[in-house]
Amino acid sequence: MAQRALLVEDDNAIATVIRAALEDEGFEVDSTDAVAGRDEALAARHYDVMLTDVILLDGDGIETLGAVRDEYPDMPVIILSAQNTLDTAVRATDRGAFEYFPKPFDLDELVRATRQAVESGKSSISGEEDPGQGLPLIGRSQAMQEVYRLITRVLHNDLTVLVLGESGTGKELVAEAIHELGARKTGPFVPVNTAAIPRELIESELFGHEKGAFTGATARSIGKFEQAQGGTLFLDEIGDMPAEAQTRLLRALQSGRIRRVGGSEEIAVNVRIIAATNRDLLPMIAAGEFREDLYYRLNVVPIKLPPLRDRAGDIAPLALHFLSRAAGEGLPKRSLGEDAAQLLTQQPWRGNVRELQNLIYRAALLSRDDVIDAETVESLLDTAPQGSGNSEAQDIGSTITRWLESSRFGEGNLYHDALAELERPLFRHALSKTGGNQLKAAQLLGINRNTLRKRLSELDIDPESFSRN
Repeated sequence: MAQRALLVEDDNAIATVIRAALEDEGFEVDSTDAVAGRDEALAARHYDVMLTDVILLDGDGIETLGAVRDEYPDMPVIILSAQNTLDTAVRATDRGAFEYFPKPFDLDELVRATRQAVESGKSSISGEEDPGQGLPLIGRSQAMQEVYRLITRVLHNDLTVLVLGESGTGKELVAEAIHELGARKTGPFVPVNTAAIPRELIESELFGHEKGAFTGATARSIGKFEQAQGGTLFLDEIGDMPAEAQTRLLRALQSGRIRRVGGSEEIAVNVRIIAATNRDLLPMIAAGEFREDLYYRLNVVPIKLPPLRDRAGDIAPLALHFLSRAAGEGLPKRSLGEDAAQLLTQQPWRGNVRELQNLIYRAALLSRDDVIDAETVESLLDTAPQGSGNSEAQDIGSTITRWLESSRFGEGNLYHDALAELERPLFRHALSKTGGNQLKAAQLLGINRNTLRKRLSELDIDPESFSRN
């Protein structure tokens, strides 16, 4: 006997294509374009699976999904949506959808998922709470849709996640989303930038230490693992973790227990681990720089974030989002001109989303008009090629001029704001002069090497890009 599928879709063209594909697969398909028609069909016949759009002629397919699942708990539901946001994906899975497909979708993949749904005989995820609005990730590109789908897969379990991607792509935002929308949201979210911690202190930071464990340990200190009890520990820049710390981290992940530095007592820890890196760990494993067993312990569910240059269609929406945030943080309320938006989409964005955000905040602050135009954007773009010492020096001078000529600063903020703005070209200039050697660059700047390393990480500056080799 053929399995029955109910298709709820108000776009006739899409409905026709899906219906034909499912019928070719052997399904008996009924279709409707509204919530009312869906309810009538469900009351009249038994269906093995339902495929439904979100926005229908008379209602929201997701909002009414809860009632459908209460009435027909064994019928799996597949959500189709042109509202390709993380909010939509999470709403779908939190209300018990078996699968979520953003439009446009791969028809063969949809048919395959429909078959799997029927064979499973039940919804894959159940939940009762509405994750709400204001989610931290923005983008409707196909690349981001895959990210959203992976996030929804790990919300209701404790699988270890490894977030991969270039600096500035939003790896910490992914970790925050998994925590805030998942089962551990009532617990703490504890981020640790392993690249910003001196090698000799990283084990103490992660596992804590006892009084007298080393010089300067005047009291017991609770480490990040214990601080994250019941919640999520986010290990950023995991590829920069020293080898000895990798060994202790692996032991903690395997046993679920830690020992403070200088201590003898083993402490049980209940944390979810999310790690992230902008480095390719496989060559590091081959070179003996990263433990292979730790890699496989962390890489249970990999989520790869695309660089901003690979999702140009997301740039303008991101820019508008950052303008709104800037206004909410006290900067002048601005809008974005079409010419400015077009110029933004043409940029390489080596610093990815973080670089775009910084530019939009500067534009909101420095624009002389309420509408940010292309000329303003062009004046703020960091177009100097990396590794060019003369261009970096000119950048420093032009930055000083911009900040001193601006009359839009609040009283008492000019000094600190200007310093923050100047750090990026200043550090790049120092790295250019020293061929990317951080120790020499720190000496040239007259600051501690660890301080320089921390600020380079925070400013998304890769010293290796200045290497003369």
